[in-house]
Amino acid sequence: MSRQNSIRLSVTDDVNRIEAPVTWKAYLMCAFASFGGIFFGYDSGYINGVLGSELFVHKVEGPTADALSSSHQSLVVSILSAGTFFGALIAGDMADMIGRKWTVIFGCLIYMIGVIIQMITGAGNALAAIVTGRLVAGIGVGFESAIVILYMSEICPRKVRGALVAGYQFCITIGIMLASIVVYATEDRTDTGAYRIPIAIQFAWALILAGGLMTLPDSPRYFVKRGRLEQATIALSKLRGQPRDSEYVQVELSEIVANEEYERAIIPEAGWFSSWANCFKGSLWQSKSNLRRTILGTSLQMMQQWTGVNFIFYYSTPFLQSTGAIDNTFLISLIFTLVNVCSTPLSFWTVERFGRRTILFWGALGMLICQFLVAIIGVTVGFNHTHPDPASPDLSLADNISAVNAQIAFIAIFIFFFASTWGPGAWIVIGEIFPLPIRSRGVALSTASNWLWNTIIAVITPYMVGEQHGNLKSSVFFVWGGLCTCAFVYTYFLVPETKGLTLEQVDKMFEETTPRTSAKWKPSKTFAHSVARDGVLEKDFIDKVERRGSAY
Repeated sequence: MSRQNSIRLSVTDDVNRIEAPVTWKAYLMCAFASFGGIFFGYDSGYINGVLGSELFVHKVEGPTADALSSSHQSLVVSILSAGTFFGALIAGDMADMIGRKWTVIFGCLIYMIGVIIQMITGAGNALAAIVTGRLVAGIGVGFESAIVILYMSEICPRKVRGALVAGYQFCITIGIMLASIVVYATEDRTDTGAYRIPIAIQFAWALILAGGLMTLPDSPRYFVKRGRLEQATIALSKLRGQPRDSEYVQVELSEIVANEEYERAIIPEAGWFSSWANCFKGSLWQSKSNLRRTILGTSLQMMQQWTGVNFIFYYSTPFLQSTGAIDNTFLISLIFTLVNVCSTPLSFWTVERFGRRTILFWGALGMLICQFLVAIIGVTVGFNHTHPDPASPDLSLADNISAVNAQIAFIAIFIFFFASTWGPGAWIVIGEIFPLPIRSRGVALSTASNWLWNTIIAVITPYMVGEQHGNLKSSVFFVWGGLCTCAFVYTYFLVPETKGLTLEQVDKMFEETTPRTSAKWKPSKTFAHSVARDGVLEKDFIDKVERRGSAY
């Protein structure tokens, strides 16, 4: 592309023509990044089975132990989330410095180092190895979970952005399912392969993601932020499957460039500290302020964890074992995982047909009903009512097997609602609501919030349901049901609709409407048309953008 072409970009005042048509090859390029969800999901899922492995328990607690202590169980599960919390925040900086793509690749390398450390588990050092390895791997997962969402949101076409980003959540569920299958296949092994094989397989997911990303372009919006407009043009042409000098590519790039200049005038960047401080500027009472957007992103991820879904996937095996009602608790855990996998693709359609706000609202309602039903049945006739097993007095059996089965059914229905709404919905929205100058840090903060609450829940759950501590049994579902009620109310008042809008139009929507009326908002003009002359962005304007490109 010549210098002359690179500094004269065509514009349009037609809000429906500001994005280039996309080929199937380009769709597949955009969708590949969602593969990162597999090792996120696998890492979350395999630990459930490892904690129930008799060999692993003996390595950690000694040959006479039949289960991990509550403190060790809490530490092993939560340490990954602690690593991801810090990894997500670090990645927010790196994504603006070295690019979205290379930040994810670097995270994959960190993750593989963590997997190698976890493999060094032997008698006497098993706890130290698994904890250290999961902490390091967690940092890598933090990189991936924050920046893959950012990368996908910035490269995907607006009309299918929600569906493609929902593919990330689908890959998370695939990862959880693969973990359950591997754990189920290795649980009867009598050697250390019972827990080492599930750990070792993690290495493959990071290798595939890093290798695949090597062949993909970085985000055009990252290049615009850095003032590298020629590289942005090349990346956009690859992602849309159009020639570099295509009017479609020029028009879309013009809109990104014009919006970047508009936002930079509102959110000036003066250095590293100010780039983080900008995330918290503005009034709490204005929906368009950066502060409100940051609160929205972090609270959505907090509430995704508040649903209690990770209680099901982290602790379902030991929890169901304690009732004695289920002969094969690993199989029930696998069924929950299959429901999760099969329900998530529904969101590919609903998120674009009904919108983000709608599915989050009705999803929260469905989840809270299921949680309260599980709690009520359990407290009255289900999980909470057991008697000693005549064949083995140390074990307990449920008094009413049918009631326990009903609880399991409602847990499965809860998973359906989560997987088709809040699972993908929260990730989609956080990638869309932040303006470009603070987007990487806003998404990083939101993802860190997810992992912070993931850590908190992982730490406190063993104490909530452990026999020597809270021993809440089914009453724990009253807690999750109450928190789902909070998510239901929050969605109605504070979550906006972003369906069908470009990321630049989402910025304008925040300025001109409120969350409850956002679904009716339609864009009326383009950013580029308001600053163009004679249908193009002038050389002086382009030069200013290139000079002001920032590493922050």
